[in-house]
Amino acid sequence: MGSLCVWAVAALLGTSGCWLAEGLKTSRRGSVHSATMPRSSSQEPNAMEKGKADGNIDQSLSDPDGDPCRRTYCGRGRQCVLMADTGRAECVCQEKCRPSFVPVCGSDGRFYENHCEVYRTACLERRRIYVVHSKDCFFKGNACTMSEYNRLKSMLLDMQPKVLKNGGQSQQRDMEEKRARVDTMFKYLDVDQDGRLVSGELEKISMKEHLEDSLLECTMQDLLRYDDYNNDRHLSLHEFYTAFQVVQLSLAEDQWISVSTVTVGLSAVLTCAIQGTLRPPIIWKRNGIILNFLDLEDINDFGDDGSLYITKVTTIHMGNYSCHAYGYEDLYQTHVLQVNVPPVILVYPETQAQEPGVSANLHCHADGIPNPKLLWLKNGMDLLPRSSTQLALIANGSELFIGSVRYEDTGAYTCIAKNEVGVDEDISSLFVEDSAKKTLANILWREEGLSVGNMFYVFSDEGITVLQPSECEIRKHMQRAERIVATYEEMCPKGEGVSPQHCVWSSAVNVRDKYIYVTQPLLSRLLVVDVQTQKVVQAVTTDSFPVKMLYDKSHDQVWVLTWGDMDRTHPTLQVIPQASVGEVHHAIRTTFQRVSDFFIPPTNLIITHVRFAFVFLKNEPAVHKIDLETFHRVKTISLKNYSCIPVSMAYTHLSGFYFVQCESKSHLKAPPQLLIDSVTDAVIGPNLNITGQAFVSPDGRYIVTPDPQSSKLIVQTVSFQGELGLNQEVDEPIAVSDLAFQPSFTESNQHVVVATSSSGTDLLFADLSSGHTEVLRSLKEPLAPQAWPWGGPNRVVVSSGLFGQYLVTPSAESLFVLNGKQRTPHCEVSDIKRGNTVVWVGEV
Repeated sequence: MGSLCVWAVAALLGTSGCWLAEGLKTSRRGSVHSATMPRSSSQEPNAMEKGKADGNIDQSLSDPDGDPCRRTYCGRGRQCVLMADTGRAECVCQEKCRPSFVPVCGSDGRFYENHCEVYRTACLERRRIYVVHSKDCFFKGNACTMSEYNRLKSMLLDMQPKVLKNGGQSQQRDMEEKRARVDTMFKYLDVDQDGRLVSGELEKISMKEHLEDSLLECTMQDLLRYDDYNNDRHLSLHEFYTAFQVVQLSLAEDQWISVSTVTVGLSAVLTCAIQGTLRPPIIWKRNGIILNFLDLEDINDFGDDGSLYITKVTTIHMGNYSCHAYGYEDLYQTHVLQVNVPPVILVYPETQAQEPGVSANLHCHADGIPNPKLLWLKNGMDLLPRSSTQLALIANGSELFIGSVRYEDTGAYTCIAKNEVGVDEDISSLFVEDSAKKTLANILWREEGLSVGNMFYVFSDEGITVLQPSECEIRKHMQRAERIVATYEEMCPKGEGVSPQHCVWSSAVNVRDKYIYVTQPLLSRLLVVDVQTQKVVQAVTTDSFPVKMLYDKSHDQVWVLTWGDMDRTHPTLQVIPQASVGEVHHAIRTTFQRVSDFFIPPTNLIITHVRFAFVFLKNEPAVHKIDLETFHRVKTISLKNYSCIPVSMAYTHLSGFYFVQCESKSHLKAPPQLLIDSVTDAVIGPNLNITGQAFVSPDGRYIVTPDPQSSKLIVQTVSFQGELGLNQEVDEPIAVSDLAFQPSFTESNQHVVVATSSSGTDLLFADLSSGHTEVLRSLKEPLAPQAWPWGGPNRVVVSSGLFGQYLVTPSAESLFVLNGKQRTPHCEVSDIKRGNTVVWVGEV
């Protein structure tokens, strides 16, 4: 981007002089549109007018073939028109230019209001006229030079009585005082009070005030000669303001707030409605950060008219933007940008087989902005519930319940999700047949689906337990001494330094429902468990003490944090590429040292790709932004101004907020969370006075923070306009160890929070839409914090995916399966000690 030419009071009208502010940037291009899609300058206002009529959004690229003029480039000063008789596109001279005052000199020696007027005149007169950049272009061959002309105008201004100023100085107050003095001067010069200054009036005043005796080379006639830019032989008050550099700005009251809506993936244009004479360049802000100063990838052009361009809108761009003229911050316009997203749908199960008389459940989940509405079809026909007991739609249609299936219920059930910007659909098939007449679909569903998918993998002292939650059935138990495939090495060998022999785990991740990676910190390695065969197939050597893993689904790689030793003296960060493919995996060491923790934003149905991760270094008040593809540091975001040593991060793709938990240096009061804007990578400031670790719901709409001081759950919401607000405070009688989100079973697009206690036996269910809470008691004591030295919660809680109703949480020597739908204990599995590493493997 080039340099943004900032308006300067010292610049003489009739010139294009300007000073360059360091860091300010302007367009690379002189036109509103991208150089790859050329358009005539006449098309720019048409495109802008279309944008204004549609909430200031430029969606012209969505139909490139509808108008022949969109494929016709006419050049500057000309415009494309459709001929009525032929319907063909032809280029003609531009009828008028957009009203803006950026004074320039033409090569014909005339003064022009802006560049557009130069090229328009050249077209009309059929001759070449170009912009002359010399400051004295109007004064050639005349003794009245620019400096002399400025002296004359300064002397005239000084002759006017000064207005008393109230309060301190500012550019805006100085301009108001200057305007009052110019008004007084104009009224004095306008002898006949007709609102126009003609040659005779200027000559009379010159003689009356004896200005010809002032030894200046310029006369009052030069005002008319050089500032009558429309060449009508008189000066209007508007031209007089222009001559003396008086800025007049206005913003209609109905334009104070402008709400714009754009569909994700399209381009957006936000146009500032502040108008006026000599309007300085427009400055745009987001969350108080000036955007003009930044070299942003997606906001890279501010246009000749000061419009804000977002080249490819995503959900992080939603939120408030404000514009004001440079130096005039008291007058500003707020733009509220809502980003709409077409529905993305997921059904479960894709196929199921049931015997007559049993119940069947078909689930449908859809994300989108605004919230999609759901409807069901059976074999392409509208589905009409027969009775509340036989066929029912639950949670706004997100669940279809058939109470007692019959043979005629066999069919393809289509779930359709609609919102204002799109439609999506998917099919869930149901086969009703006698068990003695098993079809292929029946066999696949019963034998393969149930044996592999929908399982909890629990890693404990005794090995690995594969648990099917609905039946509380242990499908497989891999003992400590079980051999790793191909190497014949024991899964948890003796000589681990622990007596008696038992397994020690710290972190596990699900890799595309194909593998589970789990760390063994005391063995400086991680194991790869094949979900299909339910066997350990490989041991991957890492640096010493691997304690934490995260899976980067976007690039299919597992990131591993190692400590070096129990005192964390030599931490490193390693990456295992192509984690879901191949048979042999290796850990690659990155260049980052002194790593205390790292964070990778999650994906969901809408956000399927993540580009960046964040790394925290030991005792450093900063977060380092990392490119997940190259492993290189992109930038460092300093938190030094807030004395914040980062401990954890959370992220919502709605408006793109990062929530940073800061290290507490005392037990009296923890520092508040910090907010970082992912659009600008700038620290916005504290997140109210909220302290502690933030947890974000999978759809990004809820941010829940257990307050360690007040024993409350602080619930914040992000609106579809990107506004972060405090929703409610939920009383929670537990000291939260871990927290999980479960979809609501009564409302679509809502969530229930499930929280465990770090010290007690209670478990909390909190409905985020209503604030209603229930406490489940007597789940036995959790692991003591000192018995879990690997960081993270000492009592995890893991849900069974998007469509599951079960959760798992361990106690010190057993495992509890919870029914989230009924909010009751489902069963207890005994003899599972230190089972605090749990992974869910689902079918979807």
